[in-house]
Amino acid sequence: SKKPVQVEDNSRLVVTVRQESRHPEHTIARFRLTYSAEKPSITGVNGIRISKKMRDALSIAADERNVEQQKELEAYYRENVTGPIQQAQTARDAAQKSLEAYRGRIPSAMVMKEGKPREAFVLLRGEYDKRGESVGPGLPAFLPPLSEGEEANRLSLARWIVSRENPLTARVWVNRIWERFFGVGLVKTSENLGSQASYPTHPELLDWLAADFMESGWDMKRFIKQLVTSRVYQQASDVSSEALMKDPENSLFARTSRIRLPAEIVRDVALDSSGLLIKKIGGPSVRPWMPEGVWDETSKYGNLRGYKPATDEDRYRRSMYTIWKRTAGPPTMLLFDAPNRETCTVKRSRTNTPLQALALLNELTFIEASHGLAKLMLADGGRTPSERIAHGYRLVFGRQPTAEERKILEDGLAADLDVFHSDTLAAEQLSKVGIVSPPKDVPLPEYAAYTLVANVLLNLDEFIMRE
Repeated sequence: SKKPVQVEDNSRLVVTVRQESRHPEHTIARFRLTYSAEKPSITGVNGIRISKKMRDALSIAADERNVEQQKELEAYYRENVTGPIQQAQTARDAAQKSLEAYRGRIPSAMVMKEGKPREAFVLLRGEYDKRGESVGPGLPAFLPPLSEGEEANRLSLARWIVSRENPLTARVWVNRIWERFFGVGLVKTSENLGSQASYPTHPELLDWLAADFMESGWDMKRFIKQLVTSRVYQQASDVSSEALMKDPENSLFARTSRIRLPAEIVRDVALDSSGLLIKKIGGPSVRPWMPEGVWDETSKYGNLRGYKPATDEDRYRRSMYTIWKRTAGPPTMLLFDAPNRETCTVKRSRTNTPLQALALLNELTFIEASHGLAKLMLADGGRTPSERIAHGYRLVFGRQPTAEERKILEDGLAADLDVFHSDTLAAEQLSKVGIVSPPKDVPLPEYAAYTLVANVLLNLDEFIMRE
C-alpha cells in the first residue's frame, strides 16, 4: 500500500485480488503478501543490504520515480530477485556455454586466401639465376579462355573448370561413374581423356550424358539413378557363345559385365548381410579389427603403434571410416586391390588371387560376419535346415538357392553337426572367435555348424562379384 493502514484490535483484514489484465486468460502467477505491526523499514532482502538510492526509490510511489531510480530498481531486480528474468538469463548463459563448447569441438581446417601473386619469369636455359621475360597465369591457347575481364586466379579457374564452354570436366566425371557401374568406361582409358586416350565406344552417348549432367545442375543422385534404372544396366550377365565371339570385351554393352566388388564394399556387404553393419553417418575415423602388430614396424612415431581394435559399434562401421595410414593400409583391403593412397589413383586394378579366398574364410572380420549370419539363419530362417539355408541365401545373394546348392549345403551342415557333436570343444572354440556372442537358446554344436555354412556363403564367387 502507498500508506500505512490503521487496523483496530480484534479486526479482520480482508485482501481482495482483482485480475484485470488486458490480455485474455492472463493471471497473476506467484505473489506474496506481508504485513507488520511495526513501521515499515527498507533495509534489504535475504541479508543483502540495499543502498540509500534504492531505499529512496522504493520509498517513492512508482508513478513518481524518475528514470534513474527506475533503472536502479530494474538492475537490482535482475541481479538479486529469483524470477523469470533471472531464470531466462541462467538458461541463456548455459546455452551460450554449450554453444562455445560445441564450437570448440569442431575440427579446424586450413583455408587459402588470395594474396599478391608472386612474380614468375621464363628461366633462360632452365637456370634459376637467369631470368627472362615476366609471365603471368593463363590457359593453353587450344583450350577455351577465361571469361573476358576476369582476373586469372584460383576462383576464376574453378569457374572455368565447370563452365558450359568447358565440357571436359563433365565428360571425365560421367565416364568415371559409368565405369564404376559397368566395369569399363565409354572411354576405356578413364585415367586419361587427353590426346592419348582411347576413342569412345559410344561418342554420342558420352556427349549427351555430359550435357545432361551439366544441365541438371551437376546432380549426382539424379545421374546415378538415371544409370541404374536404364535398360542397359538391368541386363543379365548371361551370354551366348555367338555373342561372346562377336563382342568378347562387351564393348557394345549388350550384357552386364561381371565385376569384382571394390575392397571396401566386400567388407561392408559381409557385415550388412550378417546384421552387424553400423550405418551411422559421419564422425572421426574408427579402428576395426586388424592383424596383431600389423602396423608396429611402420608406426614407430605414429599413433598406430600398439593398435587396439574397437569393441563397440565402431568395430562394424562402414569401411570408408576405417583409419588409414598411407605407408601401411589395412591388409585385407589391399588384398582386394584398394590403392595404398600414396599417390592419386583414378582407376583401380581388379585381380583374383587365392589370398582373397583365404581372407574371406579366415579373417576375423569375416568370421564375425559368419557368426552374425548364422544367428540370423537360426533366429529368423525357420525350423528346418532347408529353410534356414534358404534364408541365408536371401540375405547374402537376394535369391533362393537352386536344388543342387541346397543339397550341397545340407549335406555339409549334417557332416559338420556330426563333427561338432562329437567334439564340443571345437564348437566352443569356434564360437569364441571374435566378440559376437553366441545365441543362448541354441546348442553350441548347432551354432558352430551354421557358422560354417555362413562362412561358405560369404566365400562364394557370387558374393564378391556383381553379376
